[in-house]
Amino acid sequence: MSHRSPASLRPNVLACATALAMAAGAAAQTANVQIYGIVDVGIQYTTGVRGGSVTQLASGIMEGSRLGLRGTEDLGGGWRAMFAAEMRFEGDTGALGNRPVSGTQLPDRLLAGLPPAVQAALTNVAIGPTLGVNTGNRLFDRQVYVGLVTPVGALLAGRQYTPAFEISNRFDTFSNATAASPGQLISIPAGVDIRADNSLMYRVELQGAFATAMYSFGEVAGGASRSSIWGINAGYAIDRFGVGIGYNERKNSLGRKALNSLIGGASFNAGVATLVGMVARVREPNPSSGPELRAGLISAGVPAALVDTGVLPRLMQDARLYHIGARVPLGTGNLMLGYSQVDDRRAANADAKSYGVAYTYPLSKRTDVNLAVTQVDNGANAQVLPGGNGFLGGVTANAGKDATVVQFSLRHKF
Repeated sequence: MSHRSPASLRPNVLACATALAMAAGAAAQTANVQIYGIVDVGIQYTTGVRGGSVTQLASGIMEGSRLGLRGTEDLGGGWRAMFAAEMRFEGDTGALGNRPVSGTQLPDRLLAGLPPAVQAALTNVAIGPTLGVNTGNRLFDRQVYVGLVTPVGALLAGRQYTPAFEISNRFDTFSNATAASPGQLISIPAGVDIRADNSLMYRVELQGAFATAMYSFGEVAGGASRSSIWGINAGYAIDRFGVGIGYNERKNSLGRKALNSLIGGASFNAGVATLVGMVARVREPNPSSGPELRAGLISAGVPAALVDTGVLPRLMQDARLYHIGARVPLGTGNLMLGYSQVDDRRAANADAKSYGVAYTYPLSKRTDVNLAVTQVDNGANAQVLPGGNGFLGGVTANAGKDATVVQFSLRHKF
């Protein structure tokens, strides 16, 4: 799951819409606009990288650093208008995007057996430079939308989180934070679309039950479904337990079914700890960017037959992701422990597993310190190099190379 993503999605999106819906019948209020944000910067030590271990100052270990605006206006009669515009930034550099610690390096299984010129084209031009977060330097890359909250739900339009990702975030022990998040195992290539541009979304929440439906317009010539994404989710959550399921499906620019992600999860508060479990099925029968990649490689002189039989099939996905974990309150702090495993059903068989532990200690209501340690065991053909909530990890030095990541961060919310 390509990173990356907010650890507190519900406070930023779900709770925002839900709270507005609950307040729809309240007395009229004047319009209000809030400025909010997070600055999360820390030190990360990573082993398994080509050329040796790397120590870096990183932004977004627990949550991606961000600055946002959000506002509401009571329209009366149980209706309310709302908007949000949220940008990412790198607390260590001030940039809008970031690149993996492994740079443009691609997994060995994608390049093996291809002519050197094709390997170079994939690494340096076609795919390698696209690895990272917000590589296009969009100002409001995290989310931007406007919406109406009505007595029967909320209708939102803009760039938004997808329904399947919302389920993933809800039933991830680490809430997509740190290198221990299960989504790190399916980040290259991406196992779930995190956000969708040009999307219309309807969401409703009532007495613990919730549901979302989304459609993202492809906006390309030749058919309304081309480059589109649709998704749904539903579930039930109270203090004691929760359960939910979500599905996303993308069409490529030819209108063919591409990346689709089915994710389900459950949680149970046992008092001494909250137990969490999640299962995901990821399939990509046609590469999401396959038509564009094919055209680019052919124009660069790569034979069409080689592209169709030697390159594009390697970008398809068929995997299962399993995750279990526990969140344990320890005094004023919180301990998180989790185990994740990806079962790659392709011939490449790039299986991997991770073990992680994280501890968060609040210094105040808005500031905390965080420590996390993650071990990734890569199978013979896997090269997972995990990152954080706000940045993509990359790939290890070679196939089968394991990785260890130690992260320490200071996070402030305002």
